[in-house]
Amino acid sequence: LGCSGSMSRPEVIVGFGSLLSEASARTTFPNLVDFRLVRVRNFRRVFQHPAAIFFERGIAKLETQEFCSLSTEPADGASFIAAAFRPQAENLSMEEFHKREEEFELIDVEFEGLEGGTGTGLMCTQSTDEQYIARWGEDLYQSKYKAAGLDRIWGWPWDSGIRPCPVYLRHCVLAVSKPGVVPAARDSFLDETFLADRVTTVRQYLEEHPEVMATPPPESLASRYSG
Repeated sequence: LGCSGSMSRPEVIVGFGSLLSEASARTTFPNLVDFRLVRVRNFRRVFQHPAAIFFERGIAKLETQEFCSLSTEPADGASFIAAAFRPQAENLSMEEFHKREEEFELIDVEFEGLEGGTGTGLMCTQSTDEQYIARWGEDLYQSKYKAAGLDRIWGWPWDSGIRPCPVYLRHCVLAVSKPGVVPAARDSFLDETFLADRVTTVRQYLEEHPEVMATPPPESLASRYSG
């Protein structure tokens, strides 16, 4: 890790899903400072992997392959709008941040502020199952993923047909639709976020599947997954 993550805690975090909304970001990082919208270049935002927590919380749909969470991957020429902020006074150590984002590789990326300036922040990106096992162990891999009926975390074929977890996708769309979120950020999420085929955008997917926005979370998770 480089300058933003080499200290005892992450100095700048780059969020690309529900964290695009400052109000939503503050539900996780209530004391954040220096929130701004930025553009990350040469990375693609993709729903390409299952999240164990969706299975644990009962909102994944294994039978229809609607279990994907959001990540990023290197892609020349691609870009998207993200949020950068400093998690001040959160007392969040790097080890705790790794545990929170356990399936990802955490990397430093450069970004350009929409209102000028540049910077570097810590962003979650795709990893491999081998890296997950090396860091967390085979037992955790088996209990969190294999036991859920999955044969992998990362590396799904582009034509696998895996789709976003509807409750989570709805949550992200509601977050970027909140008052105070600039239209460019919402449009970027809809038009610069892709399904696993790397062709279908979120906007296109929602047009084909309007039922997603009519899929509320269980009542016990309403405060967590309502934007």
